[in-house]
Amino acid sequence: MLKESTVDIPHDCGDCPIRHRAVCARCESDELEQLDQIKYYRSFEAGQTLIWAGDKMDFVGSVVSGIATLTQTMEDGRTQMVGLLLPSDFVGRPGRDSAAYDVQAVTDIVMCCFRKKPFEDMMIRTPHIAQRLLEMTLDELDAAREWMLVLGRKTAREKIASLLAIIARRDAVLNMTKKRGPLVFDLPLTREAMADYLGLTLETVSRQISALKNDGIISLEGKRRVTVPDFNRLLEEAADDSDGGMLV
Repeated sequence: MLKESTVDIPHDCGDCPIRHRAVCARCESDELEQLDQIKYYRSFEAGQTLIWAGDKMDFVGSVVSGIATLTQTMEDGRTQMVGLLLPSDFVGRPGRDSAAYDVQAVTDIVMCCFRKKPFEDMMIRTPHIAQRLLEMTLDELDAAREWMLVLGRKTAREKIASLLAIIARRDAVLNMTKKRGPLVFDLPLTREAMADYLGLTLETVSRQISALKNDGIISLEGKRRVTVPDFNRLLEEAADDSDGGMLV
C-alpha cells in the first residue's frame, strides 16, 4: 500500500508555484474554473513509482514540486534513466492510452492531475492549451537531444557540470530569477542517483563535485545546497556556450 506523502498540496491555482510555466499558463479565469472541475492532486514519497511502463493512463498532469525519473527497461532486464521530470514538466500524452516509461519519484513529489478524456476535449475547445502543450513538448525534445550529448560525448567533469547547469537553469526560470549573479538552489538528486543517471561511479561523481568546488565553480552548504557564483563559468565547464534561455 502506498504511503501518503507529507508534502503540502496546493488547492488554489493562484497559489500554484508552477502557474506561469505549466500547461495552464495562458488560461483565463473561466478556463481555470473548467480545469478545476477535472483536476485532482496526488502526492508520492521518494522512491515510490508513479507510473509503470505499459500502464493504462487515465490522467495527464504536471509536476508541482519534487523530481522524478523516466526509466526504460530493456528486453534483458537492464534499465536506463532517460530523463528527469522537474517542476512544471508534463506527464502523459493526450491521445496515447498507455505509459511509455516507468516514472519514479526521486524526492517527495506532488502532481496536479487532469482526467484524461475531459482534458483532451478541453484541448479542442481551448487552442492555447494545445499550443502551450506543443511548446512544452518541443522543449522536452530539446532537453532529450541535450541529454544525448551529455551521456554520449562529454567527460565526467562536463557531465556533472551539465547536470548542475540544467537544474540551476530550470530553478532560475521557475523562480523567475531576472538578475545576473550567484544562483542558489537545492540539488534534488543524491550523489548515488546522479551516478546512476549519468552512467558514472559514485566515487567519480563525488570527486568531480569536489573538484568543481575547489576550483570555485560551485560552493556547497551541506550535501544539497549549491551556489553557482558565475553561471557562465559553469557553462564553460559543461562545454556549453549557450545561455539556455536564462532570464536577464
